[in-house]
Amino acid sequence: MKTVKISLNSIDKVKSFVNDITKFDSDFDLVSGRYVIDAKSIMGIFSLDLSNTIDLNIHSETEIDAILETLKPYIVG
Repeated sequence: MKTVKISLNSIDKVKSFVNDITKFDSDFDLVSGRYVIDAKSIMGIFSLDLSNTIDLNIHSETEIDAILETLKPYIVG
């Protein structure tokens, strides 16, 4: 598992993030405080506090490089 910090501070960013992430078969979790939601769930994402950065847990060993390349626009730091 790999964890990166991401920022989803607009509705358009959330929509494009979900579209990008659903291309992969791996599982993804978003962690904000004590809440953990499926990163492929657009409704779940909107239930989080999007004003802060969010931890994205990537549960993949094989396609991690492709995933990180696709998620580059959302990764912070």
